[in-house]
Amino acid sequence: MHELTNQMMGYDRTSIMFSPDGRLLQVEYAREAVKQGSLSIGIRCKDGVLIVVDKRITESLIVPEAIEKVFQIDKHIGATATGCVMDGRVLIEKAQLIAQQHRVTYDVPIDTVSLVKEICDIKQLYTQLGGARPFGVSLMFIGVDDRPRLLVTDPIGIYFEYKATAIGEGEVEAKKMLEKEYNENITIEEGIKLAIKIMKKVLGKEFNLKRIDGAYVDLEKKQFTKINKKKIKW
Repeated sequence: MHELTNQMMGYDRTSIMFSPDGRLLQVEYAREAVKQGSLSIGIRCKDGVLIVVDKRITESLIVPEAIEKVFQIDKHIGATATGCVMDGRVLIEKAQLIAQQHRVTYDVPIDTVSLVKEICDIKQLYTQLGGARPFGVSLMFIGVDDRPRLLVTDPIGIYFEYKATAIGEGEVEAKKMLEKEYNENITIEEGIKLAIKIMKKVLGKEFNLKRIDGAYVDLEKKQFTKINKKKIKW
């Protein structure tokens, strides 16, 4: 029995080795890291697309404004990372670089899907390299190209486009609420209220507006804008 356990343990020591039942165990561990990350909610609206996230402030002496969870990638694209934040920071900075290089090279902004595909290529590569591990993070991108876009990347390097979704701790409950209350004619203002309502429900007693961060990209101006928490009514 002990020898069998040791043999099974060997399959999770590298990301390039399949277990006998066809699983990449380090990828599954990366997905578990995402599930334990802070909650992020994305909603596509008729006039744009938005992200609302939980900063998960665990110490009273931390300065809330110093914790940044929503990042501007380009004028018309934003993103947040859920899971291992340090992995997310590396990929966010890479996305910013890719977006700027595209502008310099082609003199036009990169479209959201093309950017997400390049980030997913990087994530997938790290499931094939010996001595490396998968990125333990999911990135949620918002952007406006010909229409509002909401895309989420998986640690293994795949992506999905959503009308509305949630990732991180409490995502199951958050998704159930989105399924019940989301409609495609929702406005950005209404979407923010819905996201805050869900955050309040999922976080319970831990909910505090100070630990909420968010941004949206509007359809008309195609401009990334941080949510002004002073104007939020909840």
